[in-house]
Amino acid sequence: MQRTSDINVVETRALPSPADLLAELPKTEAQAEFVTHARREIHRLIFTDDKRFLLVVGPCSIHDLDAGRDYARRQAALAREVADRVMIVMRVYFEKPRTTVGWKGLVMDPHLDGSHDIATGLRLARSFLRDVLDLGLPTATELLDPITPQYIADLICWSAIGARTTESQTHRQMASGLSMPIGFKNGTDGSLQAAINAIKAASQPQTFLGINLDGSASAIVTRGNPDCHVVLRGGATGPNYSPAHIAQTEQLLAKAGLPQSILVDCSHDNSAKQPELQPDVLHAIFAQIAAGNASIMGAMIESNLGAGNQAFPQPKEKLRYGISITDGCIDWPTTEKLVRDLHTALAPRFA
Repeated sequence: MQRTSDINVVETRALPSPADLLAELPKTEAQAEFVTHARREIHRLIFTDDKRFLLVVGPCSIHDLDAGRDYARRQAALAREVADRVMIVMRVYFEKPRTTVGWKGLVMDPHLDGSHDIATGLRLARSFLRDVLDLGLPTATELLDPITPQYIADLICWSAIGARTTESQTHRQMASGLSMPIGFKNGTDGSLQAAINAIKAASQPQTFLGINLDGSASAIVTRGNPDCHVVLRGGATGPNYSPAHIAQTEQLLAKAGLPQSILVDCSHDNSAKQPELQPDVLHAIFAQIAAGNASIMGAMIESNLGAGNQAFPQPKEKLRYGISITDGCIDWPTTEKLVRDLHTALAPRFA
């Protein structure tokens, strides 16, 4: 008989079921309580009159676990210092969407050598999340593959749906069943309507194909996720964090019957993909808050131990410690100053 399926499939590798991995690397009771508390606090910052500012900050992606833990320890100390006005959530990004091809992140290629040892990647991701939570830091990531959440979502406090996937029905359905607050980014073309449509879709009950904790194909039925909001990241037409852009976003959210809660991504097209301009974006947000804006409730910053990024692929032994192999970042000293500047700028809110 003529073969009609798997013609282009070279290999199929079995993975541990989500239940097996969760049993191998279980969350502790303290971690579960911390995640629940952090999600509740993030909800308050997004949807109530809580005056604190949500700052999602950290590496563009995690590729070196030692450097990632080093960064997390520094961030945990800084987070405690500013906690009265700023809630810091660490970017712990394991999956990277690619415009064409490239390294897809720690889950997909943990050895950075093209071997795509996904089973190890999932274990490393779960272990790293536990380490970050144990430091008292809430965790944030972008969920890209719709199967990944079954393995790690119980350890995540906030998630993003990226500009490339905001229009995806699969990701809107997935978001409807997730248990943490989720930010939908505007499209790469700058379109905000896609994110608004995504929020509305994800808030509704959905039924879709997925896997259960035993790894069996299942029909997943959700109640809808009420904790979704918009993330402005700029687009092909340029930045979208100016007072005029914020006002337009407020109007579109109000027209859609959605809360006027806006998180600004200081990276990507809002900084013309020049990481060193991220502080300028955040300072512009400071000015709007000082002028009385109440809808900007948070921001996102790409930050690492060292500034910029480095070419990849290249031999692992030649990689410089603490420097991104994906998008460029600001360095740790710049991050510390920026966070303290933010803490100072927010003082009038608490007067």
